[in-house]
Amino acid sequence: MLYSLAQKMMFQMDAEQAHDLALKSLKFTANSPLACGYSQALPSSPVKCMGISFPNPVGLAAGLDKNGEAIDAFHAMGFGFVEVGTVTPKPQAGNDKPRLFRLTKAKAIINRMGFNNKGVDNLVRNLQAKKTDILVGVNIGKNKDTPVEQGKEDYLICMDKVYPYAAYITVNISSPNTPGLRSMQYGALLDDLLASIKTKQSELTEKYRRYVPVALKIAPDLTVDEIESIALSLINNQFDAVIATNTTLSRDGVEGLTHGTEMGGLSGAPLTSASTLVIKQLAGFLDKKIPIIGVGGINTAQDALDKFDAGATLVQIYSGFIYQGPKLIKHIVNAYKAK
Repeated sequence: MLYSLAQKMMFQMDAEQAHDLALKSLKFTANSPLACGYSQALPSSPVKCMGISFPNPVGLAAGLDKNGEAIDAFHAMGFGFVEVGTVTPKPQAGNDKPRLFRLTKAKAIINRMGFNNKGVDNLVRNLQAKKTDILVGVNIGKNKDTPVEQGKEDYLICMDKVYPYAAYITVNISSPNTPGLRSMQYGALLDDLLASIKTKQSELTEKYRRYVPVALKIAPDLTVDEIESIALSLINNQFDAVIATNTTLSRDGVEGLTHGTEMGGLSGAPLTSASTLVIKQLAGFLDKKIPIIGVGGINTAQDALDKFDAGATLVQIYSGFIYQGPKLIKHIVNAYKAK
């Protein structure tokens, strides 16, 4: 009821203003009696993935809390883990506004944010300040003004700084909102990046005496051959996980809707089947050698179960969470426990 009232109010606002207000409110109320407005107890449903024991398989996808400002509030809601970011070495403003659009009839969102964030040093301070023991993954990217050919240096800078504080690290090369970024999903650029990440991981494991898994986040707009090629690169470079998928450039399912032709990545219900198909194809190529974290269009518990059935070990939610609220976490955990 409380979320429904808050949602009704925020849906009258500009999408990005509502997003910023929600994060500020969560940051203010976290670890206080006011957190009772969104706190909920969930049954224990532990899942082992990437060598980590997660209290339940439902995580918050990257993009909602880029700067790690409300981590403890999301813990109170019952998330099994939170992924913050995408973070870049230097702060950047992102693309021009407006850049975030709700397509309410389709339970979808289009964004062209462009990795707007306060930079990796600010994120590290927020990771150091969190008071709960929730597992936090950190999603890392490159600055817009860094040439693609030099992009791996940005990933290594971020990795070096967040490594001591992250449960796992996600390499994001699949956002459609940074020019040229998706080209890093292919061929020599991909192999060079993955090899460099694994070398850095080995160095940092020795330095901190702690192994932090690395995952790769991929796009849904890939051919079967491209998915197979990525899977082989992940296996060859001994990556710890793959996250499928990011937002899509397709506009299937939003034709004729207000904002349906806006540039950017589409997320939410129209992405459900495409994301699940990529997971199924990936699972076939990976042959259980590398776990899959499923994300994209999870709006109901059944959507999540379909991701698990397709081959995902964990799932993440974003747009579905915006439309359904914290109850979606509980519904998925209960359905997962019952399956």
